[in-house]
Amino acid sequence: MKAKDNFRKFMLLWTGELISSIGGGLTAFGLGVYIFRLTGSAADMALVTLLGFLPTLLLSVPAGVLADRYDRRLLMMIGDGCSALGILFILVCMMSGGASLAQICIGVSVSAVFSALLEPSFRATITDLLTEEEYSRASGLVSLAGSARYLFSPVIAGFLLAVSDVKLLLVIDICTFFLTVISAAVVRKGIGSRTAEKNETFLQSIKEGWRVLCEKKGVLILVAVSSGITLFMGMFQVLAEPLILSFSDAKTLGAAETICACGMLVSGAVLGARGLKGHYVRTLALALMLAGLFMFGFGLFENIIPICLFGFLFFMMLPFANNSLDYLIRTNIPDEVQGRAWGMIGFLSQLGYVAAYAVSGAAADLLGKAGNRGVGRGSALVIMIAGVLLTVTAAAVLLPESIRQLEKQNIENRIGSEAMEET
Repeated sequence: MKAKDNFRKFMLLWTGELISSIGGGLTAFGLGVYIFRLTGSAADMALVTLLGFLPTLLLSVPAGVLADRYDRRLLMMIGDGCSALGILFILVCMMSGGASLAQICIGVSVSAVFSALLEPSFRATITDLLTEEEYSRASGLVSLAGSARYLFSPVIAGFLLAVSDVKLLLVIDICTFFLTVISAAVVRKGIGSRTAEKNETFLQSIKEGWRVLCEKKGVLILVAVSSGITLFMGMFQVLAEPLILSFSDAKTLGAAETICACGMLVSGAVLGARGLKGHYVRTLALALMLAGLFMFGFGLFENIIPICLFGFLFFMMLPFANNSLDYLIRTNIPDEVQGRAWGMIGFLSQLGYVAAYAVSGAAADLLGKAGNRGVGRGSALVIMIAGVLLTVTAAAVLLPESIRQLEKQNIENRIGSEAMEET
């Protein structure tokens, strides 16, 4: 039975990830503004985002295997600590006279390679620490930590850029890595280490992660749907900044991003306090359908007020969707294969981001030039199209019986367990 203080250990680990998310958000915001001022191209901004994401995606499956074979907390420490090297490289280049686009691409790629170790180990550690009843609360808090890069970082970065430059943001980000490594070290000491498995090869472990997903058709369909969802959300993520920067400045962009992300703060806090009590499939579909509609509204106007309103509503839907997805998948995967399963899930579900980062910036530039509208309105048009497609995709979540069966089976298993305890 898991110790009663395990949730406190999770909270310590979560605090470290919250701080890391804020630091990473400062860097992402600062580099986005830096590149837009340097090149004026949405495609260049998307390229940096892609190179900062692609190594993490490609390495997510082997990182998941490592999370099941070795000490998950140690992997988190290595991933968080060494990812600072890429940011440090960019900082050195800027202090030497200014970083070029190529140097920034190298730096974010190096950082992403080490960050790949983090996600599967962190997800699997949640399962190590918490009971099934605590998963929903934990998922809400994890979503809240992820939203910190949108909630706190933009307004802080916008203010700091008004009095300094991007180098200060990079220095702060580097400092946050030390705090996150310390929190992981404390938790590791409290729950011990994991010994390596000797009974299967690395490739066999990867195949095992795929086999686990294929065991339940509903899980595999949810992962496929997630890939489509990340495609449309990735387009929004990449193009929101050039849309706003096309008619405003970095300080306004920072304030707007913070206001929008407050939607995640509201719903994430509610879920962190109470969690969802059921109807996960219905909640998932409804949250994503509304998110798509709000994406469409976000691109309609070249005015900061409706942009903030629709952005707030869009981000408010994300924790509900993430919470439902996390619960439906996590409770249908055995504990002992959580690391490799989440590595495989991360790889498959985030393929949509790769496509989004690869084509959204170029599409926005092309549409902006074709209609002589500029990169801002080209970005808005792509976001609106993505919103419509997200709504249509989300509606399909309710159709497969195999997805609804994931939730029904969990209810039946819980009732059975409670009955056995009573007897």
